[in-house]
Amino acid sequence: MRPFICGLDAALRLIGGKWKPLILFFLARQPMRYGELKRSIDGVSDKMLIQQLKEMERHGIVSRTDHGEVPPRVDYALTDFGRGLSAAFVSLCEWGEAHQTEITEALLETS
Repeated sequence: MRPFICGLDAALRLIGGKWKPLILFFLARQPMRYGELKRSIDGVSDKMLIQQLKEMERHGIVSRTDHGEVPPRVDYALTDFGRGLSAAFVSLCEWGEAHQTEITEALLETS
């Protein structure tokens, strides 16, 4: 593995991509079952959501609790490590909400 350039590089390697930040966002609000999470994230496939959750669990960001019930009930939640990471996203979320118009215009210009 190549060394990290900076702290941002380290964080983005861990949670970069299209789906992990959204998973982090929704789980920061509350623990969720798989189906709830899937319905919350528009456009994510089952395969991709499962893959991302497994990676986040392996990296210590998300915990998975299987309640051993029939029908199966599995909850996903942020670990302490994941909650610390989600706190770093608060400013980014606020910035994105405050600048949605400019962001939309910028993205439309480049597409």
